[in-house]
Amino acid sequence: MEKTKYVKNLPPLKGIIVIDLTRVLAGPYATMQLADLGARVIKVESLHGDDSRKFGPFYKNISTYFTSLNRGKESIKLNLKLDKDLNILLQLIKKADVLVENFRPGTMEKLGLKKNNLFKINPKLVYASCSGFGQTGKMSRKPAYDLIVQALGGIMSLTGYEKQDPVRVGTSIGDITAGLFTTIGIQSALIRRNITSKGSYIDISMLDCQIAILENAVSRFFCEKKIPKKIGSRHPSIAPFECFKCKDAYIAIAAGNDTLFEKLCHATSSESLLKLKYFKTNDMRLKNAEKLKKYLEKVFNKKKASYWVFQLDLFGVPVSKLNNIKEALELQQILDRNMVVDVFLKDKVKIKVAGNPIKLSNFKDKKYRKAPPSLDQDRKRILSDFKIKEK
Repeated sequence: MEKTKYVKNLPPLKGIIVIDLTRVLAGPYATMQLADLGARVIKVESLHGDDSRKFGPFYKNISTYFTSLNRGKESIKLNLKLDKDLNILLQLIKKADVLVENFRPGTMEKLGLKKNNLFKINPKLVYASCSGFGQTGKMSRKPAYDLIVQALGGIMSLTGYEKQDPVRVGTSIGDITAGLFTTIGIQSALIRRNITSKGSYIDISMLDCQIAILENAVSRFFCEKKIPKKIGSRHPSIAPFECFKCKDAYIAIAAGNDTLFEKLCHATSSESLLKLKYFKTNDMRLKNAEKLKKYLEKVFNKKKASYWVFQLDLFGVPVSKLNNIKEALELQQILDRNMVVDVFLKDKVKIKVAGNPIKLSNFKDKKYRKAPPSLDQDRKRILSDFKIKEK
């Protein structure tokens, strides 16, 4: 860990050195969170670089995909099959706080990087592995991508509408959740190290993470002994809690309790619903959700979505227009929260990326992020800082 002194707006992870052996999405997403919070992240790349450098779309011949996951990091190119480059990596690890990799289990050992040996050269090392199925179990050596763990983990069986083809969740939630849990594990291990002065090994499985976010589908299955099914935008335990079609667009309504349902009825001049036995309680509304939806959509179809959002807001009913990505990114709330930031590339070119949702006091959330590194761009400085001489 680099020595730091207290200064105003000091990033919370300032002084933490992260050796990043990850590539593509899950691992880079985790280390990007650490970089955004002030850690020095040194991305160790193969001779051809991270595969995602070749993923589009491109702007000025620079991958915006790669930029969105590797901003603010440093890059050094190493061929870990060569002893001299492996020796450089070991010297980096010796002085680092964190090592992150997302190789298939067994790869690190083949490279001569057994974790017991790494802990011998750096007992305080926090070492995180993020893989498709974890380091143990019969499936541990199988290859995995986001689509595979979404399918295996059951989340795709809950996504979309019944009797329709399978639908992948719109973002790579298998990778992203694994990246987030990796970050949580690393930060927890760093806190533990402050107490024990000992490092930790963290084993994250993408499939495990999918099971962890199934939420009430798990409790419903074990309680009701029924397999949860696809129900579109509807909530499995609350009604009305879904999207409704208006004259020109869809709105989402979350009437999460009886009081909110009453407000919804008043806001839509549908007080007659309060007298019907079908809708007296949440349990009854849930059993008759389709009947309730048909009634409400007859009302909503008479006016535009903007009218109903305004009207329901007046009555305090949780509501939103169903936004596309452009509309979401242009929300004033998102801009006020600095959730769209600039990354400055070479020749004063800049692109916009998603910001960091972690807002901390005493740490200014800047409106820009440093550029992603070109392949091997920081080699000279890294070797100098770590006092490493190439053979």
